Amino acid sequence: MITIFKSSDNGLSHLSEFAPGSWVSAIDPDPAEIALLRDKLGVPEDFIRHPLDMDERARTEKEDGAMLVILRVPHFVGEAADLPYVTVPLGIILLDQQVVTICKTDSSILRELSSERGRGVRTAKKTQFVLHLLLFTADRFLSYLGDINHAVDALEDRLQASLRNREVLELLKYQKCLTYFTTALTQNDLLIQRLTSHKLFHQYPEDEDLLEDAQIEIQQALEMTNIASGILSQMMDAFASIISNNLNVVMKFLASATIILALPTLIASVYGMNVGLPLAQHPLAFWGILLVSVLLAAVTIMVFIRRDWL
Repeated sequence: MITIFKSSDNGLSHLSEFAPGSWVSAIDPDPAEIALLRDKLGVPEDFIRHPLDMDERARTEKEDGAMLVILRVPHFVGEAADLPYVTVPLGIILLDQQVVTICKTDSSILRELSSERGRGVRTAKKTQFVLHLLLFTADRFLSYLGDINHAVDALEDRLQASLRNREVLELLKYQKCLTYFTTALTQNDLLIQRLTSHKLFHQYPEDEDLLEDAQIEIQQALEMTNIASGILSQMMDAFASIISNNLNVVMKFLASATIILALPTLIASVYGMNVGLPLAQHPLAFWGILLVSVLLAAVTIMVFIRRDWL
């Protein structure tokens, strides 16, 4: 799907045709749309196909006067998915007249950019557009990181009284998400350093301010992700030990209960045999055997409690 935007005093407006100074957003373009971007705008076909590769890393590339910038952006798949949060490549193609974005998924970052939040974005200023995308990307990483922290806190409460592996597996799922976040943010940080070394954002003072803000936000997101990943890793180890200890407590209780119940069962089994036994003919034999069984069980319970086995 191809959507064309152009900035105005009232924000971003939709256009029906390509125009100078516009932003062309292509979401999972089909072959016909790829051909349209290639033939109508002169976008190199490789620049269109590279961002559609889900394993593409963050990098820059130049060809025929066009520049490709690929970011790794966060994407929310859904809580029921194997990985609720992943990262996907977002391609930004800087042409002479337009800015083109290519993404395999309908990224929330692009939706925010085209909404009221992107009111201050000027599509004709291509370097500022890239910097705004970097800022939106860093903000979205931080937002998703907060969601992950809340989910982990909820799992922590459930884990304190759990004997199952389900909660630990849920934590492992979020640990994988944080690993993807760390990798993507590291690549984006290196990308900004390369763009800075090319003097791409030093033409205007406002660009330098946006660049500094983008660098700070991405480095902050990277640092917070590393911290959250380290805490989650330690938490998983701690709760794995807690689950094992809880299981040991349950097994200890069951073993103690089995021993306590085995003593009366042993006496009852002996006096249930069809042979001559002491006190077998006594009128109070049943109550005597019952009393002995209860006393043995009580003494065993007291011994187990004293030794903290029960």
